[in-house]
Amino acid sequence: MDSNTVSSQPALKADPMEGMAHSEAHYFNSYNHHGIHEEMLKDEVRTRSYRDAIYQNGHLFKDKVVLDVGCGTAILSMFAVKAGAKHVIGVDMSTIIDKAKEIVEVNGLSSKITLLQGKMEEVELPFPKVDIIISEWMGYFLLYESMLDTVLYARDKYLVPDGLIFPDKATIFLAGIEDGEYKEEKIGFWDNVWGFDYTPLKQTALTEPLVDTVDIKAVVTDPCGVLTLDLYKVQPADLAFTLPYSLTVRRNDFVHAVIAWFDIEFSACHKPIKFSTGPHTKYTHWKQTVFYLRDVLTCESGERITGILSNKPNDKNRRDLDIAISYKLESEDPGRQGSGSAEYKMC
Repeated sequence: MDSNTVSSQPALKADPMEGMAHSEAHYFNSYNHHGIHEEMLKDEVRTRSYRDAIYQNGHLFKDKVVLDVGCGTAILSMFAVKAGAKHVIGVDMSTIIDKAKEIVEVNGLSSKITLLQGKMEEVELPFPKVDIIISEWMGYFLLYESMLDTVLYARDKYLVPDGLIFPDKATIFLAGIEDGEYKEEKIGFWDNVWGFDYTPLKQTALTEPLVDTVDIKAVVTDPCGVLTLDLYKVQPADLAFTLPYSLTVRRNDFVHAVIAWFDIEFSACHKPIKFSTGPHTKYTHWKQTVFYLRDVLTCESGERITGILSNKPNDKNRRDLDIAISYKLESEDPGRQGSGSAEYKMC
């Protein structure tokens, strides 16, 4: 929801992407479909940021060999050629790459772009090393169904010393929101379903994060940066983490959920380019990730909500996530002090 729009709608709106792939094969197949690429290409924040980071830094791309990890429809590959790259290799598992080849050809760029279908770990590149890696690898909650593992593999195997990565920094943020109306609609619904007690499904609903658009007016706390990934240094093991957070309450209100989003930075640029997927800025297809708390916290301005955020790839499918959030309201009023924890699965 546009933060400038006054609306009586609930803080969240239903996500058409709810119920994403449960297996790696299904994950890659989902990127065969036209609609998902249309959504990404129409995401102006995403696509314009990549375009500007590449076009405004032609001096970095001139005569360089570039690797586009998860190239999709090859939009980033074509940006790189237009910026002066000597050659671009695009790699993607999905059959969308067949359409990407047609797109590259009709744009007269086939001699400059080589597109390969397959896993990054298995394809044979036409160049032994690359100067720059570009990739739009981010998933919901930054890491859900992301391709970061693949980018790190490509970095370690193919990137020349002092080579560049676009983008190269990502930060996960948390904040608390008031969202009683929508929580009741989504969670409380199971208390009475056509006269029957459906609370076993209520417990399931509480463990499934929502990917939705949050109205900025629903945000009750200041944001807190929890984790920053430097793609030049991060290792796959770092994607499992347990880190503290502290949220300062802005106003007297209830907190029903913690939300997460991420910011992205292209710091190699002459003029650094950044974009955010938070509720305070323009819409992106990543939206925000909402974790409903089992308890309602009654907060006053200046108080703090502290806790621990834990994340690890699921043992059965590393593109899925097991997430845990503990929370504690630090209040001088003993009647309002509350604490708890919850576990969530993104799958």
